[in-house]
Amino acid sequence: MKALLVFIPILGAIIYLTDNNGPLMQDPDEVVFEKGMTNNIFAEDNELCLRCHSENMYELTDTILGVKEKRHMCEDYFIERDDYYQSNHWSFACTDCHSDEFKKFPHQVFERLEEHFACNDCHAYDDDYAQYQFENIEVEYIESTHVNVEGFSCWKCHNPHSYKITNRNTINLEETILYDNNICLACHGNFKNYELLTDHEEVNIVRNHEWLPNEATHFKNVRCIECHTEINDSILVAHKLLPKDQAVKRCTECHSSDSRLLTTLYKFQSVKLRRDAGFVNGVILNQSYVIGANRNKVLNALSFIIFGGLLLVILFHTTIRIVKRK
Repeated sequence: MKALLVFIPILGAIIYLTDNNGPLMQDPDEVVFEKGMTNNIFAEDNELCLRCHSENMYELTDTILGVKEKRHMCEDYFIERDDYYQSNHWSFACTDCHSDEFKKFPHQVFERLEEHFACNDCHAYDDDYAQYQFENIEVEYIESTHVNVEGFSCWKCHNPHSYKITNRNTINLEETILYDNNICLACHGNFKNYELLTDHEEVNIVRNHEWLPNEATHFKNVRCIECHTEINDSILVAHKLLPKDQAVKRCTECHSSDSRLLTTLYKFQSVKLRRDAGFVNGVILNQSYVIGANRNKVLNALSFIIFGGLLLVILFHTTIRIVKRK
């Protein structure tokens, strides 16, 4: 028993090191930039825009007649300053993406209707972004059901003023799930946004998923795209949105040792942990909702040692008792 007590804390330490919240989740090759307004060299110029667009109200002045009037900022043009400076594009100047003509106020209609950049206008065919497979993402999007929606663009899901990558650098899966699902619900759960893109009737998300056992639990623990996209092995987040009649409805597609979640929700973490600690799906150790298998060589070896040690203790104890009886 003493030997067993020695092995238990060792096992606990190894589990901590390979835990998805432990040190091995830190990528030594990852460069961390300190985001924030104070570190943006264009912050002063950006304030020319944000002094109106980050406020709930702005002031409109007629310099000829000397008339001033306060108006509410339209929510479509409202930008939360803090969210912008914590987003992926936090270090940009507004005019990196928008015309210099916006420096003039009031803005002309043709400027307000300027064509938005697509993600691949900047990210495609660039070696710095090659690992993220933007070109393949575009191919998937072209095959997606969203491409048939007039007026739909990357911006409808990835607001460039606030969008943050969560899946490949977070250690909190609940945060990732909530953030990504809110992207979908911004339209599918908000009819004001939904009717800007389609004439279809309002969708009732809850009623449409009544067939799903433990509906609330599923919404909390998986993303919409887990069931509504086609699996892609080379892309971190699948972008081929499928028609609703092709959505996943078989429990075993997720609740099995060959769970599709290993190639969707847990894709990045399982790959990273495989590289660092030998897991195939190490995240499942802490997210035991889905059945999975442990492939960590260190834990396997320790398990055999502990099991063997336990057998030896039992054998020794049995031998002593037999000898004493004689």
